[in-house]
Amino acid sequence: MRTDNDTWEITESVGATALGVAAARAADTESQDPLINDPFARIFLDAAGEGPWDWFGAPKLPAEVVEAEPELPLRMQSMLDFFASRTKFFDDFFLDAANAGIRQLVILAAGLDARSWRLPWPDGVTVYELDQPQVLNFKTSTLHEHGGEPTCRRVDVPVDLRQEWPTALQQAGFDAAAPSAWSAEGLLMYLPATAQELLFDRIQGLTAPGSRVAVEGLAPNFAEQEALAQRRERMERVRVLMAEADPQREVPRNDELWYFEDREDVGDWLRRHGWQVSVTSSAELMAGYGRAIPTQLDDGAPQALFVSAQLSANT
Repeated sequence: MRTDNDTWEITESVGATALGVAAARAADTESQDPLINDPFARIFLDAAGEGPWDWFGAPKLPAEVVEAEPELPLRMQSMLDFFASRTKFFDDFFLDAANAGIRQLVILAAGLDARSWRLPWPDGVTVYELDQPQVLNFKTSTLHEHGGEPTCRRVDVPVDLRQEWPTALQQAGFDAAAPSAWSAEGLLMYLPATAQELLFDRIQGLTAPGSRVAVEGLAPNFAEQEALAQRRERMERVRVLMAEADPQREVPRNDELWYFEDREDVGDWLRRHGWQVSVTSSAELMAGYGRAIPTQLDDGAPQALFVSAQLSANT
């Protein structure tokens, strides 16, 4: 369970969720028709070893589990498609910003995001990666051991985003007077509502006109207890089945790390603060990348809202 000042290693708590997303990126990269290319994701998984985070990358499901839950393979593939589409969205966002001349890029809660190593950055780009010290240390040391070299100027900012991070970012060389581009991917559900508000207040205070931001926003029904109960009931059935069929394979409980609290819609917040905003639902995003959610699934992927925005020149 979460506490106000909790910390974690890469195989613990929120850190382990970064490994889970890496497993999804590895699975898509290694598929017959990949949407993304992340050769580093498998390196992280090999370094961490086996664990519940490799739910997507483990061998196929036992037949008795599929017989009892026939929609589960399709549901898992849809989640893989969601993570691949999400990755592609933020890849495109950052490359568009960099190719438009923005030279300061900030990845909030960078986790095992390897964009600093795998994207074709223009000359002069600096990428600031913010996350817990243990998470950044695992990432950089693992890739260094495997000969990985960033394709940009990369700056680690080891800090907890619930704490005073703007000072640390500026001390690392960030210039608040110059345009910048920011991402908040897979982050907001792990923050209390008050911390989310503070996060965007701080971004606002560090962004010059012309700056851009991309956010994975939460669905309007994110905090609804009925939808949460239905999801947990379904996953508990899967856990019971897996415990009987393959006791060594754990099913992750990521939503126990989330804060189910009412909070302001991200797009609305940005509009109120002078940003020009575009919002795309996860279903629309996935369909646009050729990864449409199967029609037979009523909740085959998170109902996230992918927000991109640019700060107006007159703000």
